[in-house]
Amino acid sequence: MEAASPALPQRVQILSESGLSNLPPSYIQPPSLRPQPNSHVAPSGPSIPTVDLSSPDPTQQIRLACSEWGAFHVINHGVPRSLLKEMRSIGTKFFQSPMEQKTRFSCDLTVGPAAQGYGSRMLARDDTVLDWRDYFDHHTLPLERRDPTKWPDFIPNYREVVTQYSNEMERLAKRLLSIISQSLNLPPSYIEDAVGDVYQNITVSFYPPCPRPDLALGLQAHSDMGAITLLIQDDVGGLEVLKDDEWVLVQPLEDAIVVILADMTEIMTNGAYKSSVHRALVNANQARLSVATFYDPSKVRKIYPAPPLVTAENRAKYKEVVYGDFVKSWYGQGPEGKRNIDALLIQ
Repeated sequence: MEAASPALPQRVQILSESGLSNLPPSYIQPPSLRPQPNSHVAPSGPSIPTVDLSSPDPTQQIRLACSEWGAFHVINHGVPRSLLKEMRSIGTKFFQSPMEQKTRFSCDLTVGPAAQGYGSRMLARDDTVLDWRDYFDHHTLPLERRDPTKWPDFIPNYREVVTQYSNEMERLAKRLLSIISQSLNLPPSYIEDAVGDVYQNITVSFYPPCPRPDLALGLQAHSDMGAITLLIQDDVGGLEVLKDDEWVLVQPLEDAIVVILADMTEIMTNGAYKSSVHRALVNANQARLSVATFYDPSKVRKIYPAPPLVTAENRAKYKEVVYGDFVKSWYGQGPEGKRNIDALLIQ
């Protein structure tokens, strides 16, 4: 869900294919934000938890994962393995297509941030360090936003696969939000009701090989704005989550889906569950692909801590916010490795 520059994908592609050893200054991260030298080495330390949704009662597993990590894998989630494979396949085929075909579906920047289509730049500010990635953003829910004619037509079954994937992600998100609500002794539908008319975007991200992965990031550190994000990645890996001020590499787990809690869920749980700060690494040898499904409130929705979770001993930690206003602040300020939700903390 990012603003884009249609001219940039071609520049990224040319640079990555040319084998240049130098990185353009616009992609060089400040020293404090650069990946550590061992970031691409498989970690021997902790990794995000794995929750088996086929277990008799996964509530306790999810409670621990949400309170300690804010991100976790789910397995036995009910999404067909074949659909996960197809979704990754059509995304790869799109980004491997000729530039003239891809740019037919470039983002229309006149409609503002998070424009649907093909793009490459995360934020619109001139002084922002760029991300080393291409992406395609699909508007999928509510149904009146879903317009498959704006999705690629030159890849067989592309539109059908995205539609089916959208429906499966909606089903899974609702199930997870119900379990998350119950894990805090809230009614099963509490978070879903608080979100209201859900807005779902599906973003396929492609990270080309980068000549200096020690200086750049595929996606800068941030927490997501909405309620929950569901992500699949290929077997290359590169997603990292922040845990106790340390970056932890999320090793790809075949057929698993990564669940990432977002800012509005942190507010609704009154801080019992934290939104996960995460980022994407790049590497010099392999392209990487991921698919993120964002499950967000409508822009007019007011979000605030759940009243049952606010007591005399546990006062409200966050101010009420209209979700659309929060989104505007996110695009206006940019993540810069921080969580914009911290501006809503009640001192």
